Amino acid sequence: MPANLLFGFHALTVRLKIAPQTVRELYFDPSRRDARMRHFVERARAAGATLVESDDARLCKLAHSPRHQGVAARVDPLPQRHSIDELLEELEAVGGVPLLLLLDGVTDPHNLGACLRVADGAGVQAVIAPQKNAAGINATVAKVASGAAETVPYFMVPNLARTMGELKERDLRLIGASDDAEASIYDVDLTGPVALVLGAEGDGMRQLTRQTCDQLVHIPMSGAVESLNVSVATAVCLYEALRQRRAAAQEAEDAQEQEPVEPEEADADRENDTPG
Repeated sequence: MPANLLFGFHALTVRLKIAPQTVRELYFDPSRRDARMRHFVERARAAGATLVESDDARLCKLAHSPRHQGVAARVDPLPQRHSIDELLEELEAVGGVPLLLLLDGVTDPHNLGACLRVADGAGVQAVIAPQKNAAGINATVAKVASGAAETVPYFMVPNLARTMGELKERDLRLIGASDDAEASIYDVDLTGPVALVLGAEGDGMRQLTRQTCDQLVHIPMSGAVESLNVSVATAVCLYEALRQRRAAAQEAEDAQEQEPVEPEEADADRENDTPG
């Protein structure tokens, strides 16, 4: 099996934590003697990784970037953990409420990495993108994602509109972000099963993707700038969904605590409190 390349402290720390057996060789710059490097090397040794001392030139060549932070590794690919159907079935079995992110035409690896990082933070169960005209997972994406490329399932599907239709059949509402939408992201209910759909910066969603959405929303803008970078827009939308869901959960918990105690339960409590 061919090895992939990861670089940067965050991406490698997460891989060492969740799948240390997949790290074939870990290259590090011994000239870095700061605390962060020392702790990282100690963690790598404890995980059983094979350590290889490497200078900056070799690390730059491995990572195809000077932003390697002094660490890189050849790793085995993580197995695909789920299909979308399996993931949703598992969620349903445990009473989970789906929150998915669909990206249409996001080709920049830095944007994809940032979206994955936001998705992980907001508790998204999966990110979905088309196989064509979209960035795949590579070393740059993994570096920018700071470990989220290891934790958030990323599905690239042959036909995004068809997948959206299948999500609808599973009772997910598809909420698309569009600058010209009438409703605001803050006006819609995001507490139920939802897939948020965002398009590439500039072009936005393709027409068919837009038409397949159940509702379109915009992010209110108060300054001279007309739109946000796709990863920033993703953060705004996902964290509004997270805010609503946490508020709804807290309301449900408060309501349960305020429910009156049934007479039989109250009698049982008094009997239990009576001294023997």
